[in-house]
Amino acid sequence: MAGRPLTILFMPESAYGPTNNCVGIGDVLRERGHRVVFAAEASWEGKLAPLGFTEDLVSLSEPAAGTAGQDAGQFWKDFVARTAGEFRKPTIEQLATWIRPVWEELIAGARYSHDQLTEIIARARPDVIVEDNVVAFPALTTAGVPFIRIVSCNPLEVKDPALPPAFSGYPSADRAGWAEFRAEYERVHAGLWGEFNEWVTSRGAGPLPYLEFIGEGAANIYVYPEVADYPRQRPLGPAWHRIDSSVRRTDAAFTLPGELAAGGGALIYFSLGSLGSADVGLMRRLIACLAQTPHRYIVSKGPLHHEIELPPNMWGAQFLPQTSVLPLADLVITHGGNNTVTECLHFGKPMIVLPLFWDQHDNAQRIAELGLGVRLDPYRCTDEQLQGAITGLLGDAGLRARLARASARIRSRQGLVRAADIIEARARSAG
Repeated sequence: MAGRPLTILFMPESAYGPTNNCVGIGDVLRERGHRVVFAAEASWEGKLAPLGFTEDLVSLSEPAAGTAGQDAGQFWKDFVARTAGEFRKPTIEQLATWIRPVWEELIAGARYSHDQLTEIIARARPDVIVEDNVVAFPALTTAGVPFIRIVSCNPLEVKDPALPPAFSGYPSADRAGWAEFRAEYERVHAGLWGEFNEWVTSRGAGPLPYLEFIGEGAANIYVYPEVADYPRQRPLGPAWHRIDSSVRRTDAAFTLPGELAAGGGALIYFSLGSLGSADVGLMRRLIACLAQTPHRYIVSKGPLHHEIELPPNMWGAQFLPQTSVLPLADLVITHGGNNTVTECLHFGKPMIVLPLFWDQHDNAQRIAELGLGVRLDPYRCTDEQLQGAITGLLGDAGLRARLARASARIRSRQGLVRAADIIEARARSAG
């Protein structure tokens, strides 16, 4: 390592995807001798320090009675459990009833935490600040040190007129509906954006681009493999960097339980993510369908694990070391979160994508239109459709070979190392 050790401040969004992404990159930086501080949301207390990071946590809202010691990211798990009925709607109808409420919650957190973040930065005295979130926190961009933005959602969130609108799940090759979706997004969000932009600038930060809730950084990193990335009409500038994957090395080892190791059929990993699995009714329906197949399943049961019973061909737990489980799987059934999608491509695994919200629809569509897996509606697909997709993907030797080649390219590019290099170089160039 050249030069003095740096202090690097990460602020990830509270969900597991962004936090795990930052953990993976931060671990590389920590191994290089740098001090890595996490200004994560308060429910992550005690979960990051054992990995060698400094915790200086932030509350995004007034703590409710009885929430002490709650699970990491519990707010969003509760939010999803309350609003899961919205996921049955077409994506354009979710704009007003789910997407805007999410933006409102995120903005409220940015406002509430501003003074806390200012104090955290004063204590940490970072050389560089890294945010993996979708809203601006003015304290992070006005600290007088380089600010780096990570986009660990689908790259459609970095807009381009030749690409489908973010959150739509619309095909790249068919522009029907694009203009209508964009107009509805603007109608629903223009006022909210204006109010937030006014607040951001009142705290000394620069104005946000129109309808964007976060601006660019001195460097910007987005996580998506080249094999699945989108061809842009407007190429991203030199401050933008793609990394093909960000697969953390901090997960515990995983040994296949004996009852599954002794069984027959393919081994399939099933996860709707820490948030999607909060829809217990959906989990139960899908599990009943999968129980009819001759295959074995590892199931990520999620926060309401005690309400989910598994049949004999399945084994699961509340939390699983996903990056240690994926290499063992023959197929993955996923909600389409960006971390899981990119990790599946990293390990060369075909996917059945059952999107629920946010960028999951975009990831599902991209995987389907590239022929890397199958997209199904989690609420409307029949047992025959899901079982048929499993059979078809497991029997596609050509796809397996194609994914193996893609996996080799992705892993050779060492996304974690590249991201750490970008952060380290930007910090040193400012010093």
